[in-house]
Amino acid sequence: MRGVTITYAYDGDEVEWKKTMDAFISAIETDAEVAGKFNYQVAVADDGKSRFHWGRWDSAETLAHVQAQPYFKEFAAKVRDFANGAPNATGHDIKAKSRGW
Repeated sequence: MRGVTITYAYDGDEVEWKKTMDAFISAIETDAEVAGKFNYQVAVADDGKSRFHWGRWDSAETLAHVQAQPYFKEFAAKVRDFANGAPNATGHDIKAKSRGW
């Protein structure tokens, strides 16, 4: 399983940020092509500014499909705006994990 961790600081409009996150996650959940194959989580640190995104997928094909969708392109542009430029992104291979969230 492949993954990415994205980090950035944001202290703008929380309503807009949350709406963007919810729209992206909803798009993933309604995309039958990636159902059960692509997972995305977002978090806000206790400082209220640091943002974390974790994406996980089962194959290069699944990632390519998501990245080719209009919903992904819109989301990626918004995250760049929230981060005032490119956020920090670190790809990784997941070697072990628990069964639950």
